[in-house]
Amino acid sequence: MAETVKVDIPHKLTREAARQRITEGFGRIRSEATGGMLKFEDQWTGDRLDFRARMMGQSVVGRLDILDDHIHVELDLPGFLASIAGKLTGKIQKEGRILLENKSA
Repeated sequence: MAETVKVDIPHKLTREAARQRITEGFGRIRSEATGGMLKFEDQWTGDRLDFRARMMGQSVVGRLDILDDHIHVELDLPGFLASIAGKLTGKIQKEGRILLENKSA
């Protein structure tokens, strides 16, 4: 059974800085996709990123909104991945916090 996972990741950046970090992070995902096994598409509309990742017949659709003090992520997981939604949520929160750390200090 499919499941929608929602994750909020706090940040202390400007929206522009958060967007730049997210853009760089998604760029790394795209460049690390080897052998064409992972198909990744994303499109920004203002402070909203719509994305889709496909691998091995599975498709994950997501939305990411940049807000003043946090990033809100929603992922629509197919049945196979929904069974490990808790692990995915933890990984997204951890990687998101690392990506959005305030490194200006």
